[in-house]
Amino acid sequence: MPRNFKEELIFMLMMAGLMVLGMSIYNIYLAQGLTDGFWHEVVVGYPIALIVAMVCDGFLVGPLAKMLTFKHIVPRFKTTDGLQIPLTISTLMVLGMVTCMSLFGVLINGHSLSAYPKAWIFNLLLALPMQILVVGPIARAVLAKVQGSVTPAKN
Repeated sequence: MPRNFKEELIFMLMMAGLMVLGMSIYNIYLAQGLTDGFWHEVVVGYPIALIVAMVCDGFLVGPLAKMLTFKHIVPRFKTTDGLQIPLTISTLMVLGMVTCMSLFGVLINGHSLSAYPKAWIFNLLLALPMQILVVGPIARAVLAKVQGSVTPAKN
């Protein structure tokens, strides 16, 4: 887990950056297939989606997921060992971010809100395993390297 603002920022950039990239590729592929403009769409849409994801993550979903985990879930099961905390936070983060980013995708692409439930389900089907099996472990490994490279101050 991140221990300070710098580590939190690095961790959030890794998580959001990789998830937005993966989900952008997935959603553009679902919408139009592998057309000539596929990678152009990914590159053009990525920065704005990343900004929206970082704002949602940093100010809404992240704090809410952590509050729910530490205030309600961890005390109820009385365990903090293993992967329970990161998996709980990751699962809650995915649910919240899929909720926010599916709405963003539907609105930015000019679809009616009736497209939202399908977008939400399709996004959850990829986002949860991608987060748990790929992006989360990568981000935690990078964070561990950052934390391991910090040497304590000498007195």
